Amino acid sequence: MKLIKKHLPNAPLIALLVANTIPLWGVAFLNWDAFVIVALYWSENLIIGFYNVLKIAFARPKNAPYIVTHLSKLFLIPFFVIHYGGFTAIHGLFVLLIFKRGEGQLMTGDAWPCVFVFVQMLLGVIKQMLSVIPSAARPAIIALFASHGISFVYNYLLKGEFASAKPNQLMGAPYSRVVVMHISILAGGFLLVAIGSPVALLLMLVVLKTIVDIKFHLREHRKKRWATR
Repeated sequence: MKLIKKHLPNAPLIALLVANTIPLWGVAFLNWDAFVIVALYWSENLIIGFYNVLKIAFARPKNAPYIVTHLSKLFLIPFFVIHYGGFTAIHGLFVLLIFKRGEGQLMTGDAWPCVFVFVQMLLGVIKQMLSVIPSAARPAIIALFASHGISFVYNYLLKGEFASAKPNQLMGAPYSRVVVMHISILAGGFLLVAIGSPVALLLMLVVLKTIVDIKFHLREHRKKRWATR
């Protein structure tokens, strides 16, 4: 038990490193190309959005009216799902078209009413992504989901980050990370496609993404730790 308590604070960072090791293995030994890597990191957008919804739901900021805070979530969560879902859908559609994997029908049936069409588009993009991503890459998606889940449970729930989190600020939290990291990854991926996806440069892209991940992780939770003191 003492050993578990001793190493528990390192669990989120270890999980992050393990999740980022799988793409290295895929590139080195499974012939994953630039599309697989970019699609894999696009799927991380969905994972980040999923856990951000949970963060909004579990947020209980101190000195904030309890009823007002929780009533606001009834608006904030659906708005985030639609807005972030549309953003992620367009990003995914762009990936599919650029890498010429968007030949399938992304939306079936009648268009959903009003802004809900963005959710329909996202579901279509997810379905198309799953049909073109190699089955061998799916464990990498599961690992990313587990990595973010471990961080959510340990940092947000157990360490009490939910007590300093404000739902309205959480609404925009994923965008800075997603925009900075994934525009860079998309640009790198497209460049790799243009020059034939050489393994060495693909490995470099994965390593650089891992380094950025670690920096984001340490900066975010260091900031939250000081905020709760």
